[in-house]
Amino acid sequence: MLGEVLIGSPSLRSFDLVSRADDAALKDYRALRREVFVDRQGLFDDDTDWRDEDPRTVVLVARDLAGAVVGGVRLGPAEQGPDVGWWVGGRLVVRPGAGAAGIGGALVRAACAHAEGAGALRFDATVQAANERLFHRLGWTTVRPVTVAGRDHVLMRRPIGRIAALADATKRQLGALLAGMDPGGPGFVGDDGAPVPGSDLVAACDAIVPAMVERDPEWAGWCAVLVNLNDLAAMGATPIGILDAVGARDASFAHRVLTGLKRAAAAYGVPVLGGHTQFGVPASLSVTALGRTAHPVPGAGGRPGHAITLTADLGGRWRPGYAGRQWDSTSSRTPAELAAMLGAVGAARPAAAKDVSMAGVVGTLGMLAEASGCGAVLDVATAPRPDGATAGDWLTCFPGFAMLTADVPGAAPPPAGPAVGAECGELVEGSGVALRWPDGETTEAITTVVTGMGTGRGTA
Repeated sequence: MLGEVLIGSPSLRSFDLVSRADDAALKDYRALRREVFVDRQGLFDDDTDWRDEDPRTVVLVARDLAGAVVGGVRLGPAEQGPDVGWWVGGRLVVRPGAGAAGIGGALVRAACAHAEGAGALRFDATVQAANERLFHRLGWTTVRPVTVAGRDHVLMRRPIGRIAALADATKRQLGALLAGMDPGGPGFVGDDGAPVPGSDLVAACDAIVPAMVERDPEWAGWCAVLVNLNDLAAMGATPIGILDAVGARDASFAHRVLTGLKRAAAAYGVPVLGGHTQFGVPASLSVTALGRTAHPVPGAGGRPGHAITLTADLGGRWRPGYAGRQWDSTSSRTPAELAAMLGAVGAARPAAAKDVSMAGVVGTLGMLAEASGCGAVLDVATAPRPDGATAGDWLTCFPGFAMLTADVPGAAPPPAGPAVGAECGELVEGSGVALRWPDGETTEAITTVVTGMGTGRGTA
């Protein structure tokens, strides 16, 4: 039970659980709120506001062992417009004499869990100054003092490490592992593909996570083509063919993998040039793709002051079984639409480009900035995002097609057919990635380099 995880052993508490309020509990919570904030403290003449009527607002309540509401808190999007991943908590109240510290702490922890589960990447609360120490103990940080209804309050923020944790898990160890290899060569260290010396060829190679191959072999086959062609596209290269390496327990399973791969190759109009298949082994799949361009677009071409554009295909939906992690837009696109998206970077030729990878939009932006020797700021509200995805999920998922490009401000976005492009940030001096919010505040998403591979401007 979530409540017991959050509030501890039943033998150590004076209340039963924290849960989402039903209609009766909501009525009791509002009555308790009014008693404390209006009648006892005189903080408000009326403690209600627009958030109480917003259908997105969530109220969590704590009940005593008899089922009576002894505390509550509300939380939801900070603004009345679209939810951009900025949530606020407030109206935290505990029945006088009910053990405020334990109940209040449990409600705050539950609110944090709910907000992060709803895709929030920023979670703020304005708390009475007397409660600042409690919030510090719960992992919150102080932003600044504020005044509410003539009383001292503190604006506090809950650090949300979802983006940094993803970057750490997927990319952090690359620099040490690849030290001395100089992948991509001077000017292209850590790029999505590698220019082949002495030619106009660009090569890319990606493997699919074995658990995904085992679980969803046809989709794995499709994705093996998709990710490699997107890597070529990020460098402005036109694909000319792919090679595959498949490991399978038997021919039947290999057939399922290759069915997805062949479907994708046909949809993208790219021939399968050859490969290798082995039976009697655990599931595995990797693909190498070859493309051509006389002038590869580097991931390291950005400079402080360059505008960041996200160009993404917002059609489609979450892949069944991968909600919040993999967005599937490509499997429903026509060959002409897929070709238009793959050709976008090559047509626009921005200063720098990277295909959004397993590190998500923000992690990939961190890699582009790192390769360019600078930091980045992303405007969360202006980054293109599908209606069916929260900010937290979209900015950390693997999308079907999404490109980050850096160029002079005002440059036209890559002409990507059905994909949508918009300027949504800039490269800056320093390192890491910050998120900028509609109120002008910024929060740290990634505080340092992502891969540790150094800049791509020369040898790493």
